[in-house]
Formats: sequence, C-alpha cells, structure tokens
Amino acid sequence: MTEVVSSVVHEVLGRRIEDVDQPIVDYIVNVLADEDFDFGDEGEGAFDALGELLVDSGCVTDLSECRSICTILCEKFGKHGLVKAEPTVRSLAMPLRMFDGMDEEVAPKKKPEPVDGPLLTERDKLKLERRKRKEDRQREVQYQMHLAEMEAAKAGMPVVSVNHDNSVEGTTVRDIHMENFNVSVGGRDLIVDCTVTLSFGRHYGLVGRNGTGKTTFLRYMAMHAIEGIPKNCQILHVEQEVVGDDTSALQCVLNSDVERAQLLEEEARLLRLQRELEVDGATGSSKEQLNGDANNDNIAQKLEAIYKRLEFIDAYSAVSRAASILAGLSFTSEMQKRATRTFSGGWRMRIALARALFIEPDLLLLDEPTNHLDLHAVLWLESYLVKWPKTFIVVSHAREFLNTVVTDILYLQGQKLTAYKGDYDTFERTRAEQMKNQQKAFEANERSREHMQSFIDKFRYNAKRASLVQSRIKALDRLGHVDEVVNDPDYKFEFPTPDDKPGAPIISFSDASFGYPGGPLLFKNLNFGIDLDSRVAMVGPNGIGKSTILKLIAGELQPSSGTVFRSAKRRSGAMLLCSSGERGEKKRTAPLRFVSIRHNEEETCQTAERLQHDDVRPRVRIAVFSQHHVDGLDLTSNPLLYMMRCFPGVPEQKLRGHLGSFGVTGNLALQPMYTLSGGQKSRVAFAKITFKKPHIILLDEPSNHLDLDAVEALIQGLVLFQGGVLMVSHDEHLISGSVDQLWAVSEGRVTPFSGTFQDYKKLLQH
Repeated sequence: MTEVVSSVVHEVLGRRIEDVDQPIVDYIVNVLADEDFDFGDEGEGAFDALGELLVDSGCVTDLSECRSICTILCEKFGKHGLVKAEPTVRSLAMPLRMFDGMDEEVAPKKKPEPVDGPLLTERDKLKLERRKRKEDRQREVQYQMHLAEMEAAKAGMPVVSVNHDNSVEGTTVRDIHMENFNVSVGGRDLIVDCTVTLSFGRHYGLVGRNGTGKTTFLRYMAMHAIEGIPKNCQILHVEQEVVGDDTSALQCVLNSDVERAQLLEEEARLLRLQRELEVDGATGSSKEQLNGDANNDNIAQKLEAIYKRLEFIDAYSAVSRAASILAGLSFTSEMQKRATRTFSGGWRMRIALARALFIEPDLLLLDEPTNHLDLHAVLWLESYLVKWPKTFIVVSHAREFLNTVVTDILYLQGQKLTAYKGDYDTFERTRAEQMKNQQKAFEANERSREHMQSFIDKFRYNAKRASLVQSRIKALDRLGHVDEVVNDPDYKFEFPTPDDKPGAPIISFSDASFGYPGGPLLFKNLNFGIDLDSRVAMVGPNGIGKSTILKLIAGELQPSSGTVFRSAKRRSGAMLLCSSGERGEKKRTAPLRFVSIRHNEEETCQTAERLQHDDVRPRVRIAVFSQHHVDGLDLTSNPLLYMMRCFPGVPEQKLRGHLGSFGVTGNLALQPMYTLSGGQKSRVAFAKITFKKPHIILLDEPSNHLDLDAVEALIQGLVLFQGGVLMVSHDEHLISGSVDQLWAVSEGRVTPFSGTFQDYKKLLQH
C-alpha cells in the first residue's frame, strides 16, 4: 500500500517533490497511507492535515494550489480504492426506540460487594480522622525531638583546630585501642561488645550495609563517647558544611589555624602601636594606649617572639597550602576569594573537607567524601589521601576510591566490627574464602554431631555399650559448635517495565540553546537524542551544567531557542510535540512545521511540532532521581505511609510490593524515615519516582549514600530495565557496569566520548 501511495504522490506533485528532503516525503506518504486517515469531502481532510506542510516545504506555491492538489490526490486515491466509501445516511420517519424487541424485565441491580466489618458511621469517620491527626502530630513531635537531639550532639562535638605542638615533636597519640564498647541509637543496638585497634598511620575503609550504624559509629568516636580513645586525641568528623557568611573560602580554611590567626592579630596590633609611637613621639595619649607595652624596646621584643613562633609553626606557607587544597577540590582563584554564603551546600561541604585536610587531626573521619566532588577533585583527593601521614577512617560507596586510598577494611555486620588487611578487592576475596571455609567447617561439624548423636540414641540403653555411649557423649560436648554462615539478604533493584512503548525518537534536541535569565548561554546548539535502548553517562566537571541538561530533558526547564522533542500521542493524523519556542504565546495555535534534528551528529530525521501546549498529552514518562528528591522526603512519616500519600487509592499491598522491589521490606517500610540511613532513603526515593513505570530514567549521582552491595544491585537493575537510562555520575564501577556510551560536557556542548571511563580518567590525569 505504501508503494502505491508513494507513486501517486510523486505523480501528482511532479518534479517539485524531488527537491524536498526524504524524511518529509516519507512523513507525507505515511500520513496518507494510514488506514484510519479520512480524506474528507474533496480532499478537505488531506488539506487540513498536510496543507501548510506542503506549502512550507515548497511542494506547492500557495494554499489555493494546495487545495486543488489535495482534491486531485483524493480522486487518484479513490481510483486505486484507497479512499473509504462514505456510509449511507438516511432520515428516519419516526423516532427509533433502542430497546424495541428486548425483554421488558428490569435488569437486576448489581449487588454491593460485601464489606469486611461493620459499616462506618459519620461519627466513626470523625473519630478516625481525629486519630489520624493525632498520630500525625505525634510523629511531628517525635521528629522535632530527634532533630533537637541531633543538634545537641553536634553542639557537643569538641572544636578541632590546627595543633602545632603535636605536628613538630611527633604526635603523642599513636594507636587507639577501643575494647568492649557498644553503640546504640534510639534504643536500638548497632554495635555490641566490640573490640577494635586502630594502628597509627593506617588508612581504614569502613564498609557495611545501609542502616548498620557506620555514620553513628563515626559520631560516637568524634564525641569521644567510646572508652579507649585518649582525651588528647584530635578527632575530626567531616559531616557538616561550613556556615555561610562573608568570610572568603580561603580565609575560612585559614581560620582553622587559631594560633596563627591570634599571632597575626597580635602582630598587627603591635605594629600599629609601634608606628603610633614613632609618629607621635610617645605622647601621653599613645602611652595610655601602650600601657602594658611600656616602650619601643618592649614592643620589639614581643614582635621578635611572635616572628619566631610564626616561623616555628610555618605560618607563612599556610596561605599557599590552603590555596593548594582548595584548588585540588576545584576552587579557582576567584572562587577562593568569594564569601562562603555565595556557595551552594555542596561547595560548602568541599570547604569543610578542605579545612579538615588543612588541620591534619590525629584521626580523620570522612563520611562519603566523594559525594559532592567531580571526577577531577576525586582523583586529586585520592592522591592526597594516599600520602596522608596519620590515621583516617573513610566511608565510601566508590569501590575504586577505596581500592586506591585504604590499607585496611573495617567490616560492620551483625553488630560486630571485623578488621581485614588490604584494599576492598582483597577484603572481598578474603571474606569469600572465609565464608567458604566456615561453611565447610559447619557442614563437617554437623555431620560429626549427627553421627555421634545417632550412635548415642541407638545404644543409650544398651548396657554392654554404656562406656562407649558415655565416651561419645563427652566427645560430643568437646566437639563444640561452629556458627552457621549468615549472609546479608540479597539486595534488588527491580525497575518496572513500561506497558506501552512510544515510537522513536523518544526525546530529541534540535539546535537547543539555554541560558538562565539575565545570564550568558550555558549551552548552544545541542543536538542529541535518547531512545528506549539508550544507556548513556554524562561526564564533566561540577558546575558545567550536567544537572541543567537533565532538567531540560525532563521538562523542568525550557530552552531559550531551538526545539526539545518529547514523544506525544497523535491526534487528527498529525504528530504533536512539546515545543520550546515562543513560550509567551501559549494560547495561539502555530502552523504545523518540520524541523531537522540530529542524533549524535550522525542520524538526521524530521519531526513535526505544534506550539500550542494545551493540545498535547505527553506519552513519554520520565523519572528523575537526584539528591533533591531524597531531601524532599517527608521524614516524619514512614516509607509505606509516604507512598500512600503520594499515590492515594492504590492498594497498600501493591505499594508494599513496589517498595520491596527496592529492598524496603518488612519493618523497614514502617520505620520513621528520619531513622533511616541515607542509602535507605535513596531506595524509597527510587520506589517513588518509578511507580508510574517510566520509559526514561534520569539519574543524578544515584550511587551517593548507597552502600557497595546496593550499588551492585543498582547496576543489575539498570541492566535489566527495558527503557532508556541517562545518568550523571563519577562512580567508575557504576558507569562501567550499566552504560555503553559516554557523553562529555564541556564548553557549552555535549559530545560523544570515544573511549571507556578509564580512558576519560587517564585524559584528566595528564
């Protein structure tokens, strides 16, 4: 049928059709070949659907010629039997009763479905409503109490600053031995009767499932709440971002050296008094100001002592050291001079990390330090921590980061901490071998016990074998028990498969440019596409605009110029698209026109767009995961209640099942969310955004806060997901396992990167 339609179109339009782009010709042919297409009276339907397109593409000169061409097309198609015959219509002489000939018996009414339990009266409903409000208030009160406890705990943290006495003579704190300690929160035991020794100069990676108590353990250590930690041990837990004020980023780092700041302040005061003494000739007023400084000689002696101390603590290199650390964390010279209040929370966390590295405490505690860093900063931090002279403990979801910086692993499982030598890969191999040997020992022990017990049971009442039975009983007691291997339950991330699949392209950018109002263009002439089989990771430095591109794709932002296409349902034989242009004229219907879209700078296709948004019902469903969605969770409620509020009317069992597909099962689904770990909250956010079965998933640093097992489960879930994936991440293991293409974002453009993530890392390192 398509060949016949194509030949008729070429016959009617003649040579002019040869000058038109092939995708436009294909579109015209496909519209006319549609089985449900209605040509109308004398081709009116064809004129309405394709008239303006034929004029815009140059197939005809004006609308009057277009109308005649559509009439000719209708006649030609009619000769080929491609135009549906109009149904015969006749007037009725009298009204027709639709129920004539049917039984006059009244159809039985549908019986109401039985309701479990008694029907609720209005009074009962009011009682339930009051009880619900009371429970909401109680949850809010409990949450506020939790916040107050957290603030009190943070206020109780000892202030840590640069300690110059220890840095010169050698630290007085060497190994830290913590014996038989417990850690609990909210009445729940996290660590019980544990003994751990931290050797000086070793670099520890703390790993374990989300919710096992890793962060709480670090907080206990920072508060010196565990027996065995020396009182003079400086412990710094990098958990909070610095306060935003008018202090510059560089000065904020330098202010952590309290002694240096006090010496410089005293130096400035003495120099000012010395100048006044020289100018005023030691007048009465200046003598009153000097008071305790007596005379010029006394000032000189104090200045000499200050200069010696400044040299002793290496104060004059402090600025360069602080600036070097900030530069390594991607702060430019201009950014280092900016006030801290002008930075976002992520950048203020970087300043807090820079302060910690500048202070060099006896024990440094880092909780997910790579969460707010780009790849360049992560690589710099790796090289800096490898040379760290003292002890640190780091919690991280990044396998490659742990393999690079740690010398030992602390594994938290079953309320116990176990130490392993080596990096994370070595830990995995060692633990797997231990589990294998333990399982063998358990099975051998069970076989021996079963054999002995069988002998005892068989001859227990045999007098001749009494001595043998007693011997076996004693041997059984001496045999002891071998603990059965207890593995953590397997994680799973099951992304639901969309029931419907829109046609390609799902999302396309055509010469799209974007800049925030009043600012310069961030991106210019973006051309790319995303389909159901796309597996893409965007890489580039922080602040380059990767998250902005995700918002453009999701429709949270609109381009300043160009077109962003999102697949939509068709109406009246025309393809309707979400448009970006002329956003101020939402009520005006613009003509249907074609624009050229380039996919990855290789494929060129044609898509139609209409500027009236009200006539478009989007077909493609997009799910967006970012830290904003995690932070937006209602922490006063539990995961199940939160999902019930987000999707009212959905059966509780279905919501429980969906939460379970992301590892939020059993009692975890009923815990208040403020008691959940960061990774558990992330899994709730994943469940919420994927409930509607999206076609495309946009992920902004999805592995942040997830534990290493959860990252592995996320990789498996994304591999099995039957939809498109576009992520922003610097996690090498996640990217290598779940995507097959890299896009590099730089200089306002998005370009495919020909190579692996390892190649991209090498490019940054050179």
